[in-house]
Amino acid sequence: MNPVINVTNLDYAYGKISVLKNISFQIERGDFFIIIGPNGSGKTTLLRLLAGIFSAGNGTIQILGDSIDNYNRKALARKIAYVPQTVPVDFPFTVSEVVLMGRSPHLGMLGLEKEKDLVTAKQAMKFTELDHLADRRTNQLSGGECQRVFIARAICQETEIILLDEPTASLDLAHQTRIMDLMEKLQKEKDITVVMVSHDVNLAAMYGKTLLLLKEGQIVGRGKSDEVLTFQTLEAAYGCTLLVDESPLGHFPRVTPVPGRLMVVKE
Repeated sequence: MNPVINVTNLDYAYGKISVLKNISFQIERGDFFIIIGPNGSGKTTLLRLLAGIFSAGNGTIQILGDSIDNYNRKALARKIAYVPQTVPVDFPFTVSEVVLMGRSPHLGMLGLEKEKDLVTAKQAMKFTELDHLADRRTNQLSGGECQRVFIARAICQETEIILLDEPTASLDLAHQTRIMDLMEKLQKEKDITVVMVSHDVNLAAMYGKTLLLLKEGQIVGRGKSDEVLTFQTLEAAYGCTLLVDESPLGHFPRVTPVPGRLMVVKE
């Protein structure tokens, strides 16, 4: 099976500071692929490289069988939608106007929407349960509602791949679950490949088909949740003592930090 994303021997640095080191992995079509790891491990940098926001240094990134360098910005936006962690919402646009912006890679030179674009935007709002908020301005929404607006905009792009940078950050438990349920529904019903960065290893265990664990810019684990989320691997990656057992909700790991018992790393 041909992967939709193929990363080979990827290095990246900010000046002289190395951020990613010899990263290689593949993402299959229809995967729910979640990138996890401690702060500073290179998760967001990797996602931005996949989105074409940063240009790769050494190594290669292939999107749908073609080098990412062969796509111009508009062509890449027809293949990949990117939802950043924070998006400014203090502009005077309505929900429907923001969602419709997802059609821009498909518009002609005049940038005029056609009936198909309007229908696609309405379908995206319905899928994300935002249709009742279509005329509301984004600066009048809650954090969870705003996050769904930008996911709806990504859906409206009609891409094969959606990249999300910590979409549940700063949300309460109910909104976290709602966002993750929405992404799982998107992956299963529309066969879209979802690639997500998350700090929450328990959400990653519950929802991810494939996990990628980074530490200091290197891959230290890749596979199913029970293969990656072992206490030996996690303690080494995060530098603290953890309890890993089976979740009462299903056959996937549950990770619990052990308070007051930081692991001592010997020199």
